[in-house]
Amino acid sequence: MNITVENLAPCKKLVRVELDATAVDSAFDAITKDYQKQAALPGFRPGKAPRDMVLKKYGAEIKDEAKRKLIGDNYRKALEDKKIQAVGYPDIEEIQFDRGQSLIFAATVETAPEFQLPDYKGLPAKIETKSVTDADVEKALELLRGQHAKFDTVARPLANGDIAVVNYTGTCEGKAITETAPTAKGLTEQKNFWVETTDNSFIPGFAAQLIGAQAGDKRTVNVDFPADFVTKELQGKKGVYEVEVVEVKEKVLPPLDEELAKKFGAENLEKLKAGVRTDLENELKYTKSKAIRQQVVQALLEKLNFELPETAVANETRNVVYDLVRQNTQRGVARELIETQKDQIYAAAAGNAKERVRLAFIVSRIAEQEKISATQEDVIRRAQSLAMMYQMPFDAFIKDLQKRNGVNELYEQVLHEKVLELLEKNASITETTPA
Repeated sequence: MNITVENLAPCKKLVRVELDATAVDSAFDAITKDYQKQAALPGFRPGKAPRDMVLKKYGAEIKDEAKRKLIGDNYRKALEDKKIQAVGYPDIEEIQFDRGQSLIFAATVETAPEFQLPDYKGLPAKIETKSVTDADVEKALELLRGQHAKFDTVARPLANGDIAVVNYTGTCEGKAITETAPTAKGLTEQKNFWVETTDNSFIPGFAAQLIGAQAGDKRTVNVDFPADFVTKELQGKKGVYEVEVVEVKEKVLPPLDEELAKKFGAENLEKLKAGVRTDLENELKYTKSKAIRQQVVQALLEKLNFELPETAVANETRNVVYDLVRQNTQRGVARELIETQKDQIYAAAAGNAKERVRLAFIVSRIAEQEKISATQEDVIRRAQSLAMMYQMPFDAFIKDLQKRNGVNELYEQVLHEKVLELLEKNASITETTPA
């Protein structure tokens, strides 16, 4: 076999393969014999039909199978021989193929990028020095009390901590809010909407202007939408709401006692407090770990910039676009509006995809260097965790995974997690005092 390789572009090569006629004829002969063993032709017992009759009936199929086998096998051998790490599927061009002739084909192959790993141990990360305090535990217990709160309708003016049940319509710059923000239907008009009179409830400043109102009262409420408001079209703008108070409800919390503890599955109040503290400590540990990983990954990406295979980026871009469209659809964004924003969605997805693909190659190279692997047991544990998260029976989750060829994706996720764990463990961490 004769192999030549031409570099077409970064991450793209042309691999030309020539196989002599003897090897081609051997492949034809072997496949013809297989057909002879299985062929059932009139007047002959299975496997006893003459070669020339088998070739006459199945000649086209034999030729196609010989071509598939010869090109497939020798393409893989060529990559191994030239130590080429292909990404995705090749574009194969058949140049010459038939009995008695040499096989010549060319494969345009996208390849993994070539780069040198920088020092990935000791990457910098900053975290705030924090610990779970008694005050944190008390605050969490108050939230648990709130889950079992009662709301009693009262005939008095609205006070801090109460719930105002209101009807409202909102405008921005003299127009219905949906004219400025088409997806913000809930901000434009609501009936029997519950607003808690706290600083962070609904829109900042909204609830405070209802204090003192009673059922049946009407008020005009002016708000300033914050610069980081969840609806981007309203950020930094002013809004005006015409509000009718329907009811005033008083929030009544249950006592923090043994009975409440049992409602949350704790043996007693002390066990509930201990469980809350453990949960908060685990949450803090997770938050710190996530912050460290985000910082070391960003530091690593800043150290490396290399060309990427076009197909890998295009495939990942499609995945990101799909996720963005699905998320917007779930939020109630109309298909027509998504269509008008498709250029912005694609541009944002392309940038995100490039970073994800680049990180995937870096993680793979680190795993190879550190001899990190994902075992079958690792993947099973990951699958069990995902099945629980999606509230699916494990067997059903596995069948769905196999149906969409997602098992390899789980292996990649496990490998990714192990490499990030290594980066976090070896990070150079600076602790800072909370502001």
